[in-house]
Amino acid sequence: MNFHQLHIFYTVSERGSFSAAALTLHMTQPAVTMQIQALEDYFGAKLFDRSTKKIMLSEAGRTLMPFALRSMQLMRETDQAMSAFTHMLEGRLQLGASLTIGEYVLPRLLGPFGREYPNISIMMKVMNTSQIMDEINKHQLNFGLIEAPVSHPDMVIEPVMGDELKLIVPQGHPLADQTEVTLSDALGYPFVLREQGSGTRRVMEEQLLEKGLDPAAMRIVMELGSTGAVKSAVEAGLGITIISTSSVKHEVALGLLKIVNLTDASFKRQFYAIHLKSTLLPISAVTFLTFLRQHADGQ
Repeated sequence: MNFHQLHIFYTVSERGSFSAAALTLHMTQPAVTMQIQALEDYFGAKLFDRSTKKIMLSEAGRTLMPFALRSMQLMRETDQAMSAFTHMLEGRLQLGASLTIGEYVLPRLLGPFGREYPNISIMMKVMNTSQIMDEINKHQLNFGLIEAPVSHPDMVIEPVMGDELKLIVPQGHPLADQTEVTLSDALGYPFVLREQGSGTRRVMEEQLLEKGLDPAAMRIVMELGSTGAVKSAVEAGLGITIISTSSVKHEVALGLLKIVNLTDASFKRQFYAIHLKSTLLPISAVTFLTFLRQHADGQ
């Protein structure tokens, strides 16, 4: 018996068939079957009930499953602990990132990561959460970085870095000369917002509801499908907005936009890493996520 066989056993159970497990593990179906048979020979017991179309764990398989889970968790913890010593790593990472993360957060971190790990190349796709999950399921991406937690039975979702939304106003706006304002003061002005369903919009609306305020009562003059479009509209004086501080650093430095603190509201959130439960991330991916956790505060 070895860890590889336990990983295959877990993946077959998680994916529900030998063919699906083979796809996840990048193996042939006969190779998966051979490893399961070797494990069954080792224990002298059948691990799966193959009498139905979807294979099910036998009593012996159900007994083995907690140990397989523990072995996978130990391997993940080992990779994370060792990622601090892996500066000579080589490889190619394929990841998906939602809009704010991919366009504004990661670019500031990819340079330092590349200098520290020059032999790891990164291919990043910027897309929405559902697209990221679909490509992970199809094994076209190693993992994804998303702006809001999701629930999926086949996926591991874990926080990886924090973010904060703030009130953003254009130069010359009545609120631009104030360092702090109340939420009710801000809501008296027209807003330009991200579209319904975006992670940014959801965080803002949830906080308003917690404060007993109806998001529908906001004076929304424009809803736009990208943070860049929102910033341009605010710069043009069409309204004010609430978006990630990560996305406006350049405009704030140029004096085009200003961050105004709200005295009675805080729009904090987490960014999350997501990947298949049945997939052990390559050590290069573990190293990348560890790097993000360690350097996110300074991005």
